[in-house]
Amino acid sequence: MKNKNYFKGLIVLVFLLFAVLFVFRNKYFFNTDAIYEDNRSVSHVLNAESCIACHEMTKGFSDFHNPELIGCASCHLGNIKAFNKEEAHEGLVLIPGNLADAKATCGTCHPNELDKVNKSLMTTNSGLVAVDKFIFGEADSPDYHYHIKDVKTTASDKHIRDLCANCHLGAEKSNFGPITQISRGGGCNACHLNYSKEAKEGLDAYLASGKKKLPSFHPATNIFVNDTHCFGCHSRSSRISTNYIGLQETLLTKEDVKNNKSYKVLEDERVYKYIAEDVHHTKGLLCIDCHSSHEVMGDGKTYAHAEQAVKIQCSDCHFKNIPNTIPYDSLDIESRLVFLHRDYKHSDKQIIVTQKDKNPLVNTFVDSNGKGYLIGKKDGKYHDLKQQSLACSGDRSHEKVSCSSCHSSWTPRCIGCHNQFDKDEASGFDLLDKKYVKGQWKEYVAEFGSSKPALGVRETKEGKKIEPAIPGMILTIDKGSYSGKKIGDDVSFHRLYAPNSPHTITKNVRDCKSCHSDAATLGYGNGALIYEVKGKSGKWVFTPEYALNNYDNLPEDAWVPFLKNEKKGVVKSTRTDFRPFIVAEQKRLLLVGACLQCHKDNSKVMKQTLDLGLNRVLKRISASCVLPNN
Repeated sequence: MKNKNYFKGLIVLVFLLFAVLFVFRNKYFFNTDAIYEDNRSVSHVLNAESCIACHEMTKGFSDFHNPELIGCASCHLGNIKAFNKEEAHEGLVLIPGNLADAKATCGTCHPNELDKVNKSLMTTNSGLVAVDKFIFGEADSPDYHYHIKDVKTTASDKHIRDLCANCHLGAEKSNFGPITQISRGGGCNACHLNYSKEAKEGLDAYLASGKKKLPSFHPATNIFVNDTHCFGCHSRSSRISTNYIGLQETLLTKEDVKNNKSYKVLEDERVYKYIAEDVHHTKGLLCIDCHSSHEVMGDGKTYAHAEQAVKIQCSDCHFKNIPNTIPYDSLDIESRLVFLHRDYKHSDKQIIVTQKDKNPLVNTFVDSNGKGYLIGKKDGKYHDLKQQSLACSGDRSHEKVSCSSCHSSWTPRCIGCHNQFDKDEASGFDLLDKKYVKGQWKEYVAEFGSSKPALGVRETKEGKKIEPAIPGMILTIDKGSYSGKKIGDDVSFHRLYAPNSPHTITKNVRDCKSCHSDAATLGYGNGALIYEVKGKSGKWVFTPEYALNNYDNLPEDAWVPFLKNEKKGVVKSTRTDFRPFIVAEQKRLLLVGACLQCHKDNSKVMKQTLDLGLNRVLKRISASCVLPNN
């Protein structure tokens, strides 16, 4: 215990010393020679700045960003020697933390973090740009690296500017106020800005007074990130944030759902209906309870797509036998500071680290009995970490199936997407340059829906893995409308599914039929998949729910044709390492599906297929069994 307190005290001392040295060397503050002559302490830093003349009574700062430690100019810059408002505010950054000024503000104390953030996918949007250029035919792979600030004026670039460029950390936060559902970007503010009730009331009064009544409470800058910080960007595209809280997007308007509690109208007036929330959300867990700072801010490496940057896996917390752990003394500096800020007490316990890259999950620990716990960052509540059940850990037949493939209760689906450029649109808006322009790409969606996730195969150097998939891009793009051709003269069609982590986890798993004899799961799209038996002959028959698309003669929501090989060279995914089941795999799955027509999931014979393997069980089938001949 003495060692623990000693080390904690040492960290605090080092941090304070760093703050003092920073203040003394900063050219914006005051003459450092005078400080040594006066032998003033850290508590006098604020008094050395002219800011205090007008902002003396301001409160609400977080402990580690208190102006008594680091002054005001370390964040806001400005002229700290002037007492005239205009002169004092010369060079002032009213909203520090935007990436455009972060090197001179946040980055002076946090240079390593800023460097990692600048390389992260949330800043570069490389994956988004790469896939968009790929489907527009401007690149031959979706895996090239880009930075969203570099996009120009090609058809794809304009498409990104018109529809996608809001959601990146480089987008400027230009208005006062807390982060909301409609916030985008803001650099460091995107995650670390928090308004207390008093700070919000003070801001409202300041604005209402014509900016004459100065607020007495300052918003805090700290590590207490809540889910609203994530929502603005992650409620789009694969809609992870909305999935997590159980909401599926619709095409309804707020007038359509007045007083209907089954629906929720978001701040941007999109209408969602309640499906089922993630089990972790029901427990009060935040996004950052799983996704640590090493993931969220990046690790300094460049990645092509988000799934490569994500290190956490279900099995890190829900381990099979023994988790991967390290002692507190082995934590990296960033993790130790998070531990300190959170005031955790388990420095004498083993802390869980991810299998991938060994990232510490500082809000977890394992006790002397091998029992794992997670401390919720929202409320400090302790949660037991349930180990994998025997059904998961002992099932060799499903070793290549990801946890989310079985435990995801639903995924969003959208079909009938059409993109067309309107050159005459007078009120187009460039989301990257934040200005009104003439001409804009427009996106039209036929239908939003939901279902259990389809499944696909991820093939990497580590091997194969079955993962959830969603119809990410079943769409047409009228490229001719941008290049000046007649509408309809140059239209490209794509049927691309995308790998997806639905964030709709449930304790109960999907039943066996929902994988082995479900049309949407196998990639055929919604519809009736029936096993017809005539005498000693069995045959699978599929009747699609949707009409066939004129471009490829497949059902509108399908991923692959029903038990037919694709033509060579047909691209089916937004990733080069992710694909649908090939016909041989489909037949293997449907073979089990045929058995499930008579044998229940928990029957003896089906359990034997898990224990002994399907091939061995098939050698012992009875004469009454009818296997499929297609």
